Parts: sequence; C-alpha cells; structure tokens
Amino acid sequence: MKIALLGYGRMGKEIEQIAISRGHEIVIKKDVNNVIDINLADVAIDFSVPSSAFDNIANCIKNNVPVISGTTGWLDKYKDAVALCKEKKGAFIYASNFSLGVNIFFELNKQLAKMMSNLEDYNISMEEIHHTKKLDAPSGTAITLAEGIIDNSSKTMWELDKKTVEHSIPIAAKRIPEVPGTHTVWYNSEVDTIEIKHTAHNRKGFALGAVVAAEWILGKTGVFSMKDVLNIR
Repeated sequence: MKIALLGYGRMGKEIEQIAISRGHEIVIKKDVNNVIDINLADVAIDFSVPSSAFDNIANCIKNNVPVISGTTGWLDKYKDAVALCKEKKGAFIYASNFSLGVNIFFELNKQLAKMMSNLEDYNISMEEIHHTKKLDAPSGTAITLAEGIIDNSSKTMWELDKKTVEHSIPIAAKRIPEVPGTHTVWYNSEVDTIEIKHTAHNRKGFALGAVVAAEWILGKTGVFSMKDVLNIR
C-alpha cells in the first residue's frame, strides 16, 4: 500500500516507522514534499495542523484517495468534509484518537456515564495532559469523552478550565513536556470518588491505529469511525 503522510511531525514520523514495518511504502511526506501529487498514493493519513487539515482532507476526497485524519482543532468544518465525502462518494475516517486502548476507554466512559446518570450527589470533572507542542485545548480526545458523557447524562455542555456547574463538565487542560497523552474522568461526591483514566506511554499506539485504519478503509466508500474499524458495537 502506498501512503501519503500529510504532516510529517512527530506523529508522521511514528506512522512512517509503523507503516514500513507492516510492509507499506511512504510515497509523500507533506512538510518535506511541499508540492504533492496526491494521486501517487493509495491512501492518505493526515496528522497536520488545524489550519491545514480540511484542505488536506478535501484534496484527497476530490481525487478519490481515501483519507484518515487524526488532526484535531478543525472540527468546525467536519460537516463540510462529510458532505463532500458523500457528494464525491469518497472514503473518510476522522478520529480524535486512533489508539485501540483509547477507543475502548471511550466506550467504558459512555457506560459509566449511563450508570452514574441518576446519582445526583456526584460531580463530574475531567483533566487532559499533553506535550507542550499540542496546539489545541482541550484535546480532541477530551472533547470526545465529554460528548460521550453528555449523550448519556443530564450534562449539556463542557467548559475549559471552569469550576463545576450544574449542567456543565469542567475540563482542565495541562501542557507538560514529553507527555503523549493522559485523560482522566472523575465522579466526586462527599463520600467517595470514582475515577477512570487512560495514560499513553508513547505515540506508537496512536500510529498503529492510524495505519490499521488506513489498511481497513481501502476499497470502501463512506464516512467511518474507529468503531467501524475495530468492530466495536
């Protein structure tokens, strides 16, 4: 499989190593190859920056190249990407996090939210910690976790760095050098605390998930998620 890497930062380099180890060829490294022909690739993996993500995705869809995106901070245009994909009969996966462990954590988070939804004595709060080069806050992973709680509880919104209010989930975002990603959800009451937490030890899990998603999407048409890739029901 010939892969275009749209973004060649830390994640791009990690994906390159995983892809080559699985027998794939990297034919484009955007950031290195500034002028690219996306049609050289069988599939594209976008880990760029928020300002470039939508243009990268749209270029792939318009040229019938399946595209996987893990860039966060651009989701105000996500519906446009979905509409374009449907119009062009393309193939597209966006995930705030491609790690297998994190996607299991997403499902665990939803189930816990359902179980806690009628227990009014508990206040919900969240924290995410990433490396100092992470541009957006809160992280896309934290937003996905918050949305999972909102869909399964009386909470209606999340807020960054705010104190707990009745219908809101406060998210604390911290930036610490060399932290790949840590996400914690707390349910606090006067008598106890329930905590679920995912800690990434390195970027390999994210990179592997992105490559697995790229392998999975070949030959398919539509807009998918990691639940489709991992067959999580």
